[in-house]
Amino acid sequence: MKQRIITGIVAGAVFLGLCFMGGLWYHFLVLAMSLIGYYEFVKMTKAAPFGGTAVIGYLGVLMFVFPWNLLDIAFPLPWGSGTWLLMLLFLLVTVFSKNRVGIQQVSLLFLASVYIGIGFLYIAESRNTPDGHGLFWTFLLLASIWASDAGAYFVGRKLGRNKLWPAISPNKTIEGAVGGVIIAVITAVIFALLSDGLLPLGNALMIGLASAVIGQLGDLVQSAYKRVYGIKDSGSLLPGHGGILDRCDSWIVVFPFVHILSLLPY
Repeated sequence: MKQRIITGIVAGAVFLGLCFMGGLWYHFLVLAMSLIGYYEFVKMTKAAPFGGTAVIGYLGVLMFVFPWNLLDIAFPLPWGSGTWLLMLLFLLVTVFSKNRVGIQQVSLLFLASVYIGIGFLYIAESRNTPDGHGLFWTFLLLASIWASDAGAYFVGRKLGRNKLWPAISPNKTIEGAVGGVIIAVITAVIFALLSDGLLPLGNALMIGLASAVIGQLGDLVQSAYKRVYGIKDSGSLLPGHGGILDRCDSWIVVFPFVHILSLLPY
């Protein structure tokens, strides 16, 4: 427990400190987190972490998360075209390797590059919104996700009776999940009340709901694939906490979700 607390304080201080700073320092931190997260995923699937197939995935993650806008560099292709070319490169691996690298493996690594790359892209971009309130939006989403996690944990321990999805995550309960939703919504509403009109109440309710429901689903997604591979944590970078994907499993689905649905009013 002591190690977990120390790791949480140090990692939290570094992340939040650079988040306050914003700009390239924060963006490069998120980029580093995304590449480490992809490494964890590749290693989990038993593929060579630095083999040729994995390198394509690292390049894909780099393509998504690189701070093109902050450096005033125009990405040379439409994003859909870039993603398609990334997929083509993965598929060609099966041809040039004469199926020594199978379609199942390249499909997983392509999926991971999109899942992780786009997730961390929106984490970085939330801090750099055009309205100049990126710090507020980032803290709103993080606080709502953390409130959902805390609410689900404490309500689940106190009142949990009915298992939510025991085949995937045996410790989660329906009561805990509902508690997480309620606490996340309350947290987002508090942000709205303190925002001096920046965040409408209706948007806050939707953001709190999305942070809890989509965040808990993101947690279940990672629980599902870790169970397939028979591992407890995706990595060991953060002693007592696991890896980057263990800590950011909710983030990398909530941040894209709220942006794609335009729930942030900027």
